Amino acid sequence: MKGLVYDGAGARSWTEVPDPTIRDPRDAVIRVDAVTICGTDLHILGGDVPEVRPGRILGHEAVGTVVETGTGVSRLSAGDRVLASCISACGSCVFCREGRYGQCRGGGGWLLGHTIDGVQAEYARIPFADLSTHQLPRELPDEAAVLLADILPTAYEVGVLNGAVRPGDTVVVVGAGPIGLAAIRTAQLFSPAHLVAIDKAESRLQAAKNLGADITMTPDRVPLGAIRGLTGGLGADVVMEAVGIPETFEMCQRLVRPGGRIANIGVHGKPATLHLEELWGSDVTITTGLVDTYSTPRLLDMLVAGQLDVSTMITHRFGLDEFERAYDVFASAATSGALKVLLSRDQRP
Repeated sequence: MKGLVYDGAGARSWTEVPDPTIRDPRDAVIRVDAVTICGTDLHILGGDVPEVRPGRILGHEAVGTVVETGTGVSRLSAGDRVLASCISACGSCVFCREGRYGQCRGGGGWLLGHTIDGVQAEYARIPFADLSTHQLPRELPDEAAVLLADILPTAYEVGVLNGAVRPGDTVVVVGAGPIGLAAIRTAQLFSPAHLVAIDKAESRLQAAKNLGADITMTPDRVPLGAIRGLTGGLGADVVMEAVGIPETFEMCQRLVRPGGRIANIGVHGKPATLHLEELWGSDVTITTGLVDTYSTPRLLDMLVAGQLDVSTMITHRFGLDEFERAYDVFASAATSGALKVLLSRDQRP
C-alpha cells in the first residue's frame, strides 16, 4: 500500500509502505476511506515533535471501514464504518479509569502518527480498537465525521471546557486555523457575550465570522486596546492560544483580565515566556492539555442532530493519491485559503 511518510524535518513522501497487520489481540485494521491533515502534522514536519522518527506514517484523523479485527476485539466486525480517534485508550490504567485517555499509561495516548504509524495511508492499524473507535451512523457523511477525530474534541475539551467558558464571557481565540475555528464554534454552545478571533490571514478571519465570531482582528491592529474597550478596560474572560508559538502565548497573557483563564491548545515546539512578574497577583488560571476525546460521543450526537454545523470547515478535497498536493495547499493556507483538507477514496477536486 501507500502512505505519507515523514522523512525528517521538512521532508515527506507518498510512497510504498508495508501493509498493516494485527500485532495485538486488541487491534483492528481499517481501510482508510477519508482522512485529513492536522496542524500538528505541520509541527512534526517543522521538527517540533522530536518523538516522531523518520520513516513514520503520519496522520491521526480518519474515517474507515474495518477489514480485520484481533481476537480481543468484541465490539467491531469487518465491514463496520468507524471513526478512528486520535487518542488510543487501554481502558484500564489509572488515567483511563478517570476518562483522561490522553494520559493513558497502559500503552495508549497519542500513538497514531506519533509513536506508531498513522492513518495517512490506504490502510491503518488501530490499537485498542474497542475503545479507540466510534461506530458511525449511515446518515453522517465522512467529511463531517472526520472532524470528530481530533479538532472538535480538542477545541471543545482543551479550549472551551478547560477555559471554563460561561454565558456572558468575552472569549478571545488567538489563531483562526482549524482548531481555533472549532473552538469558536463550540464556544457558542455556552452563549458568550463576545467571540473575538485574531489571525494574520483575512481568509481565516472571514471563516471565523462565518462560524460565529462577532469581532475579528489581525495582531497588528492593537488587539489589547480593542479587547479592553469591549470589557470596560478589564480584558478577556477567556483567551485561547491556538497557534503554538511563543509570540501568541505571550499575547494571550496580555489580553486576559484579572481572574481570567488562558487555555493553551496549540502545540509548542519552543519555550515560551511565562510572565509571572505580571501575572502572579492577578488570579489568572492557565491550563494546558492533550485531548482525551471523552467528549466525542456527545459531539457525535450533536452532529447527527444538526446542533453543531461544521460543514464549512472542509474547504479543499483531494483523492488519496494526491497527498503531496494536499500538504502543499494546507501548508500555504494564508494564500490558498485552506481550512481543513479532505482526502478520500472517491473524491477528486
